[in-house]
Amino acid sequence: MEKALTLRYDAVGDILYVDTCPPYADQESEELDNEIIARLNPDSGAIENLEILFFSRRSGESLPLPINTKLELVS
Repeated sequence: MEKALTLRYDAVGDILYVDTCPPYADQESEELDNEIIARLNPDSGAIENLEILFFSRRSGESLPLPINTKLELVS
């Protein structure tokens, strides 16, 4: 089942959160390149959340994310 993305920004921590579900304690975390943390489903290993650290410092730079996606309107 495809899920809608939710974006949240924490100005204090300077972190952009990209979520397909609310984070939960059983998720595993893996640090990817460029100070990006992936939170993974513990059973399937699928990426459910991304945490992009130091987001405001990336102003003007390209930020390729290590995920594939297909954008569609949610009906």
